[in-house]
Amino acid sequence: MRIYNSLTRSKEEFVPLKKDKVGIYVCGPTVYDEPHIGHARSAYIFDVIRRYLSGKYEVTFVRNVTDVDDKIIDKARKDSKSPEEVSKKYLDAYHDDMKLLGIGMPDKEPLATEYIPKMVKFIGILIEKGSAYESAGDVYFNIRSAKGYGKLSNQNLDKMETGSRVAAGEQKRDPLDFALWKKAKEGEPSWNSPWGAGRPGWHIECSVMSSDILGDEFDIHGGGVDLIFPHHENEIAQSEGAGNAFARYWIHNGLLTIDNEKMAKSLGNFISIKDFMLKHKDADYLKLLFLNTHYRHPVDYTDERMHEMKAQKERFVIILDKIKRINDQGSTGPVKELEEFRAKFEEAMDDDFNMPLALAHLFEMVNYTNKNIDDVKVALRSKKILLELSSVFGLDLKNRGSEDLPAKVGALIKERDEARAKKDYKRSDDIRKKLSDMGVILEDTKEGTIWRKEP
Repeated sequence: MRIYNSLTRSKEEFVPLKKDKVGIYVCGPTVYDEPHIGHARSAYIFDVIRRYLSGKYEVTFVRNVTDVDDKIIDKARKDSKSPEEVSKKYLDAYHDDMKLLGIGMPDKEPLATEYIPKMVKFIGILIEKGSAYESAGDVYFNIRSAKGYGKLSNQNLDKMETGSRVAAGEQKRDPLDFALWKKAKEGEPSWNSPWGAGRPGWHIECSVMSSDILGDEFDIHGGGVDLIFPHHENEIAQSEGAGNAFARYWIHNGLLTIDNEKMAKSLGNFISIKDFMLKHKDADYLKLLFLNTHYRHPVDYTDERMHEMKAQKERFVIILDKIKRINDQGSTGPVKELEEFRAKFEEAMDDDFNMPLALAHLFEMVNYTNKNIDDVKVALRSKKILLELSSVFGLDLKNRGSEDLPAKVGALIKERDEARAKKDYKRSDDIRKKLSDMGVILEDTKEGTIWRKEP
């Protein structure tokens, strides 16, 4: 198995630190607003990676929550609420939306506010090692002490210095130094420390939480490509500054745009997860959009592409509906051609989680099954493998088709069957048109009439 490591900018053979065990840390939400479909992409990609690796290893999946931050404090002021009320409201919303999408909870979900005593201790270690210093109640990381700073983001420290400046109120030794501890300001949440009351900087949170749960060295650190600099770069500097080896493989997902524009409320193209689900009613459409693009690349959301994703979902629904009508008492033993599709799926996923190629192999299997649908062994084995492999993608392909047939539609199909038996083709055609107007497409097969909803 090979993974593209953002740190080395190359595909590397994946070798876990501990045999048969994998530790994954992914940067989770800063809870100050409604989750949107951009958040969904990162959450979904790493959910798939976790699902796939869980078939090979014992996985510990950690996704943190930033529940103390400038954005949360600003939102609290704007809404006349406490920061705690804001963070709880939007963390609950995040959990609700992940459930709506069928994205699993992490094994561990540490909150930043639960880890502040350990952050204080970690900062103290950095000061002792000469990697950090206190200045007027703030504590800054000494960026010049970090060997190889910029290795993840491929930036040159000297070039970064050009144009850098110190913000008002900051007393840094170097403009590039960043805050580990921020002195308390009036009306803001604060905690006690050896340097006075204050709160942690953003970057220190993840260094402390990941090492505390997964160890000073662990397998995979993930997040959106927008976190590479400065967040992940600073995590490496802090962790190595404290003497930790830190993450071995770095995985970053590309970002999402709307009609080739960055999503923003000011542009009127902001799509929350709840809004998406209210409109489309099926999380699989969004998941298929993500699956059709390699996780490292950007993905563009458009109404046209959503229509294409609905059509893709229908291909799965139709084949499973056909198989449902077959007597399930037949043999379900291995079928050489179907096992080859499984092998191709796994080969694609083993090559840096190539989800578009793995998905393409599922559709190849659908085509093969359609051509051999009269072979009971092929049909039943195909269903078993299709449901098994699609579960890696978190797709909900069960309980679709005729099981959801409304009584009115069922009665019309029965009436049409009776008309056809009497060779009353005009009545039969009239009923087909009526069903079409209701958004129901019919397909006459040897096993009887099957139906599906228009995408």
